[in-house]
Amino acid sequence: MILVCGEALIDLFVRVPGGPEMSTHAVAGGSPFNVAVGLARLGVRTAFLSGISRDHFGAFLADRLAREGVDGRFLVRIDRPSPISIVATADDGQPNYTFHGEGAADRSLLPAHLPGALPDDIRALTFGSYSMAVEPVGTTFAALAQREHGRRVISVDPNVRSTVVGDMKSWVVAAERFYRTATMIKASDEDVRLAWGGRVSIADAAAYWQKCGARLVVVTEGAKGATAFCATGSVSVPGRSVVVRDTVGAGDTFHAALLAQLAKTGRLHPDAIAALDEAAIRELLTYGMAAAAVTVSRDGADLPTTADIDGSTQPCLTE
Repeated sequence: MILVCGEALIDLFVRVPGGPEMSTHAVAGGSPFNVAVGLARLGVRTAFLSGISRDHFGAFLADRLAREGVDGRFLVRIDRPSPISIVATADDGQPNYTFHGEGAADRSLLPAHLPGALPDDIRALTFGSYSMAVEPVGTTFAALAQREHGRRVISVDPNVRSTVVGDMKSWVVAAERFYRTATMIKASDEDVRLAWGGRVSIADAAAYWQKCGARLVVVTEGAKGATAFCATGSVSVPGRSVVVRDTVGAGDTFHAALLAQLAKTGRLHPDAIAALDEAAIRELLTYGMAAAAVTVSRDGADLPTTADIDGSTQPCLTE
């Protein structure tokens, strides 16, 4: 089983016409939420740890997880509002983004909410996105990562959201707590660019993460493909063309697929990840890209099942 830790939120799409009424459409979202759903759809036993509101949106999120087959025993119901990301589009088609998350349930998770000793069948934990940096949940999750470091695989996806976390200097300090516990770090070239203000190359970022202790670092570069960095060097898989509907959830899909493939091949262990050879890493990257190919060919974060990937002949473009 993999325990996914992080935020679940509501993406609220709002159409703002010239008239007096607006139409809205709410969907479940959040990078860690997507990873949990992606893992479950790929046949991996998955649980989700997050602060979930007791409001109607929170009930919607919890129900969606249950319907996807994600174990909800670690959900913490909190009397705070659900975080809402609003995407408002006017008649000219231009989107405007607003995030409402201050004081929300997801960031209100406290150390006292953490489970005690985790079940032995939990082989890995994942952390990512803004819940690594906002408080008090950032400190709460950092304590869990530090507690489980060395016992289980810890996978981190920075998935930098500068509009949510605000001060990038604070983000860098907060994120390093997780990097120093990570077995594996999956990031995008955009994450590298945002985290270092464009001053650091992908190779240098990977070297830093490896110095922090990561056994495997994987960086996606959109149409260029993906590169994995390990103790013996690097392995790259080129990108290929695909008819893209949108790239929402592509990076989350890639992350879920990496973890699923490690689990299915019996390599979801820190030592096994450290021992991956070039052929195994190439196979891992190829599977991640095949999974993301399905997602980008669909509208929104509609992550694939194993059957979708096996039946897809489309190449991949990732975030």
